[in-house]
Order: sequence, then structure tokens, then C-alpha cells
Amino acid sequence: MGTQKKGASRGSEDPVELARVPLQAILLADSFTTKFRPITLERPKVLLPLVNVPMINYTLAWLESAGVEEVFVFCCAHSKQVIDYLESSEWFSQPNFTVTTIESHNSVSAGDALRLIYERNVINGDFVLISGDTVSNMSLTQVLQEHKERRKKDSNAVMTVVIKRSKPSQITHQSRLGTDELFVAIDPNTKQLLYYEDKADHAKGSIYLDKLLLADNPSITLHNDKQDCYIDICSPEVLSLFTDNFDYQHLRRHFLKGLLVDDIMGYKIFTHEIHSSYAARIDNFRSYDTISKDIIQRWTYPLVPDVKFFGNSSIKLERQGMYRASEIGQSRSAQIGPFTVVGSGTKIGNTTKISNSVIGEGCSIGSNVSIEGSYIWDNVTIEDGCKLRHAIACDGVIVKSGAVLEPGVVLSFKVVVGQQFTVPSYSKVSLLQQPIKQDSDEELEYADSSGGIAEISSITHTVDKLNGEITNQPFETQCWPTSELGTGGAGYVWSICEGGHDEEWRHSVAPIPADKLSEAIHAADDDLELTQDGRSLPPSGELKPDSNDSEYDDDGESRDDSIYFEKEVEATFLRAVHENITVDHVILEVNSLRLSYNKVAADCAGGLFYSLMKLALETPQDSASELVQATTNVLAKWKKLLKYYLAEIDEEIEVILKLEEICESTKEFAPVFDKILYQLYDLEVIQEEAILRWDDEKKDADESDKVFVKQAEKFIQWLREASEEDEEEDEE
Repeated sequence: MGTQKKGASRGSEDPVELARVPLQAILLADSFTTKFRPITLERPKVLLPLVNVPMINYTLAWLESAGVEEVFVFCCAHSKQVIDYLESSEWFSQPNFTVTTIESHNSVSAGDALRLIYERNVINGDFVLISGDTVSNMSLTQVLQEHKERRKKDSNAVMTVVIKRSKPSQITHQSRLGTDELFVAIDPNTKQLLYYEDKADHAKGSIYLDKLLLADNPSITLHNDKQDCYIDICSPEVLSLFTDNFDYQHLRRHFLKGLLVDDIMGYKIFTHEIHSSYAARIDNFRSYDTISKDIIQRWTYPLVPDVKFFGNSSIKLERQGMYRASEIGQSRSAQIGPFTVVGSGTKIGNTTKISNSVIGEGCSIGSNVSIEGSYIWDNVTIEDGCKLRHAIACDGVIVKSGAVLEPGVVLSFKVVVGQQFTVPSYSKVSLLQQPIKQDSDEELEYADSSGGIAEISSITHTVDKLNGEITNQPFETQCWPTSELGTGGAGYVWSICEGGHDEEWRHSVAPIPADKLSEAIHAADDDLELTQDGRSLPPSGELKPDSNDSEYDDDGESRDDSIYFEKEVEATFLRAVHENITVDHVILEVNSLRLSYNKVAADCAGGLFYSLMKLALETPQDSASELVQATTNVLAKWKKLLKYYLAEIDEEIEVILKLEEICESTKEFAPVFDKILYQLYDLEVIQEEAILRWDDEKKDADESDKVFVKQAEKFIQWLREASEEDEEEDEE
């Protein structure tokens, strides 16, 4: 393999020579964080199953499909497990795709990893930098081209970071991935990144930009609606910069922010925004849950359960996003709900209900079990009468009869929950005792022994400071005796350190609790009242001289946002249908989504109405009249939910427009538009005024846009005549 001088610029090289350099990638197979403990004390994060496939397989499959030819996998924590897995997989035998592992036992940060790779002298040109917990289906062609073109003009353009639009919740200040709200300033013309802050102090309610930043850049776009995808295109200089500066440990907090404030060297970082493609990193348990749902709902295509790629087995897609392997044993009385994956060799007992969950391979699930929104890994045993809600159960876990896992529970490998025992919300349980000290942000590798308790060595306080957190403070350790996990239980429940309760519900696989959501909504309302004087900045906008309006908007981005919103509303509604969730609780969840996506009541009404109509269509029926009856039944049952979002006539008109849209795209509904419109009126979901105003608005429309108005002509005429008669009676 030909090499160049370390850190040398390729900006002036011949384009033909550049074309011969294979595209390389550095994949960090260590997250250098402790967010997935206690699970990652026994298995590295990149080998944890994501919809029954090890995370690293998604990353490698994407790199191969994107045209990367050579991948260097950096292994540190549990390095032997990662190397053994890759060597026994098909990744080591792919044509035109080389995977090489680089092992280290003493690296404690991404900075250390990149310094070691620099010393190996294996990177020969621009490369992709990514971690092994990233899922994407984006093409690299455009971002690579942009990066190379910039390098030709400016050798200081050393890095391009991939971003995507993702509005944070206005009440929790988090993205849908559970990560902190990100503030970035970008030059809208050159796409240069000028400011990056992911640790804003929301208590202050403001952020501060350097005056020089505003003075030096005639136009700046400030955003809080972008998501960092943690996919970087780097020039070789990036590696030498890490080697020259040992203060660079964390990729964002130290390196990226360091370059942004360094006005001596003049290095520049640019952004590339993706729109229709998918890219996200699993940072915490909430993003694990979100990305799992995205995979099941096929946003990550072709990296989905029913398409064969390395590390997954054949599985069949059925209706409502349900995936089942062919070799499962399911009782006829068992119910598998929407957005659920069931792996091969799993057995499911009588009257058991499973929804919005992932079940691994070789599991044994008893009778009368309820599993909702949970992740059950391989070879798990769940005995009769158990209830699991929004929990994670790792390989080999046994949940004995009548036990309950409350939302947010994480059971690490081979934990046993005793009979009738209730594991409290957000508990983390392991066969390994909780360390007396939480040593550092590195996930130290335990010996692969079967012994119950392992020793942890202490890491210097310096490491903790480098990772941005003081984490070597002692826990108030509470290791429960195994007898306290119920009869026959085995495991230690880790205590939550002081001040950590808030982080648990924020980063959990469980939905935000109703009481926490209510508190946050009230706080958000208070903040909103304080900013109604018009002096606050919009969530995202352009700052330039003599301009008050944001010119930086994209219809495609808004459309993507709306699609995501409707998918989330549909998933929430289906969960309510299959799990008998109360209307009031559904309203709370939809309101949370509404705030997160910055939507109005009409959007909620449209999304819910679409979900109702889809449910009616999937109800067995053999004729148009039966379809109308099924639709009427669904509307009658969920009328209260829909009406909550129909306080104004405009919102009722939105439902009629949504009905038109559905009938245009669904041949079964098209012939019965007028009958469903009548049922909406008869059930008092929409008022006469809304229908007549809709008719009036269609007067000047094209003929092609009047199809359903004409179909409902007799009904509308009847309404108008009835309205006129009422007016005459009033006059008399």
C-alpha cells in the first residue's frame, strides 16, 4: 500500500492520482462513554443487538454500499470480543472491501485512538470518520465531491460534518434521539461551520456569540433544529492535528470546538446537510429506542429486517410493520401487534400480547404475558403472567412468573427476576456489583470470566476532565442482595447517583412520564409567556444586516418533518388501540409530539384522522358498505380523541382535506367519499359550516380538484337547503 508523508496536504495533487487512492474509513468500535452500563461491562456497545443485528453490522454495511474500500476498525474496550466477532463474520472475506482491526488496551478517548492510527501511517487521503453505533443509508458521492472541491480551493478546509434537520422538543430541549439541543451557526453561502454548542444552559434562556464572529461574517444562519449525524469527511491533517495537540480528546467538545476558536492556524470545518436520507447515532437508551423504531418503520431502507444484509437472518414483513421469522412457535390465541419483530426459534404462549417490541432469537415467552415497547434479546425466558413495559432484557435473562418490569428497566446478561417481583422504573440490574467509584468515561473491559463480581481499577482524574465530566465521585452504593429480587432472583440493582434521576427518564427507552411531561409543559408555557414581547429569536433563522426575516427555509425539510410527525402519531394511536390506553393519555402523548415537531392542532387532527382511516381499511370487509360501516365504528369509538383537536372550523376543514387526500390515494375509499363525509357530519365530528366553507373554497378550483365535491353534491345541496329553511324559520 502506497503511503504519503504524514499530514501532507493532497490539495495540489493530480486528479488522476487522487482517483487511484481507495476511499478509506476509520470506524471507532469504542464509544468511550458509560451510558450503556451495566450492559457494556460485559459486551462492547458495537456488538449489542439493534433490531436483532449487532450495531457494527449496520455501520459496515453502509460503508460498503457507499463505496468505501478500506475500513480500519479501532478496538479498545472488549477488543478481543470485537476482533473475534469480525474474524468469524463475512466481513473479512468481502471482495473490494477490506476490514482491518487496530487494537489498543490503553486508549481512553477518541483522541488517543486517532493519535495511534496516525502513528500506524495507514491513511493515504481523505477518509470517513465514524463510530460503530451509527446507522445510515446516505450516499457519500456528493459530500465527498464537495469536500474535494473545497480542498482544491482552500487547503485549510480539513473537515466536513454531516448534519440533518431535527427539531428539538420545546419542553425537554432534547432531540428525538435524546441528545441535548444543538445550536450551530453556519455561513449560508459557503456552509462553513462557525459555532457549535451542544451544552447550552437553558436556565439562562440565551446563548452568546462572539462579536468578531458577527463582524467577520456578513451573513450567519443560527440553528437549533439540526442534528449532528457524527459522520465526518476528514483530510489527513485531522490526524496530525490530534497528534500535535494532546488536549484534543473528545471529537466535538475538544477538537471541533478547538478549531472553531483557533484563529491562528486558520483551519475550517464545513457542513453537508442531508434531507431525504437517514443518518443517526445511538448515543443513549432513548436513541436506541428511536433508531430501532426507525428501522422497523423502514426509514433506514435497505437496512431493514426483511432485506438480507450481513448479520441478519431472513424475516418476513407483514401488515402494520410486523416482522416474523418463519421458524417461530406462536399460540393461536397470542396477539402480536404493530411494529414488532420476532426472531427465529422463539416460542410464544397462550393469550400473550406483544406490541411495539423486538423479540430476539430462541426466546421462550409463556402464557398471559404482556410485552409493550420492550427489547428482548436472545435466549430470554419470560414465564407466565409477566408484564414488561418499555424495558430491555439482555441475553439469557430469566423473568419468573408474575414478575413486572416497570418502564425504563434494564436487565443485563443472565439476570434472574424472582416470582411476583416488581422491578421499579429505571432500575439497572446486573450480576456484577456496581463499582464503588464510577471511574471514567471509558468503558473498561471486564475479564470474560463467569465470576459474579469483577474488580475495576481506577483511572486518573485527568481522564475525567478530558471527557468533560467529573465522574470519579463515589456513588452512594446500594447493592441489593439477590434475595431481594424475589424468590429465586439473582442480580444487583444499581443505585442512581445523586442528581441522576432526571437523566434516567430523559435517556430511557420509556416514554417521558406523564408527571414529568406535565411539569415540563408548564415550565415551557411560563417561558413562552416571558418571550411573547417579540424580542426573542426564532428557533432557527438568518442573522445579517438590515434583515428581520429568516430566508433559510426548505420545503423539502418541512415535508420530511411532517412525514415523521404523522408516523409518530400513527404509532402512538396504534399503541392505544392494541393496549387499551386511555384517550387522555393518548392526548398527552400527541401533545408531546406536537411540541417536539412544532406543529399546530390541525396537524394533529390530520395525523390522527389518517390513522383512524387506515385502521378502518385494515378491518376485514368485503364490500363498500362494510368499509363505510367499519369506518363509522372506528370514528364513533375515537370521536373524543379527534374532537379534542377540532376546536376551530379551520381544523375541521383540515379533516375534510385529509379525507380527500386519502380517497385520492386509496381506491377502496374513493367511491365512498360522500358517505364518509356524511358520517363525519352525523357523528358531529365536523359541523355543517365546515362542509359548506370547504365547498365554497372549491368554487374556483380546477375541475380535477372538484371530483369529491361533485360526488358529495347531493349531500351539500341538502345541507344548504336545510340551512336556508332554518334561516327562514328564524326570520319568522
